Amino acid sequence: MKAALRSVDVFLEKYYAGRWKQGLARDLRDREDLFMLLLFSETLGIPNPTAWYTLELRGIMLEEFHQWHQRQGLEHSPLDDFRCC
Repeated sequence: MKAALRSVDVFLEKYYAGRWKQGLARDLRDREDLFMLLLFSETLGIPNPTAWYTLELRGIMLEEFHQWHQRQGLEHSPLDDFRCC
């Protein structure tokens, strides 16, 4: 019974999410880009009212910073104190 329900679940996942998978991935990437901008905006010289709340997340998101700045069209890191390339 569980195997049958699991196969139905997989089929429905492919049927409903398959058509919009590319659009959903693009939307997720855009949201992550906005989050990274908010996270590092104070470092980039943009005033950020949420800097105090996002300060703890910088260490976690630093690993993804390289991919983010390349998606934004920047060859090298825009931060003076952080070189990732």
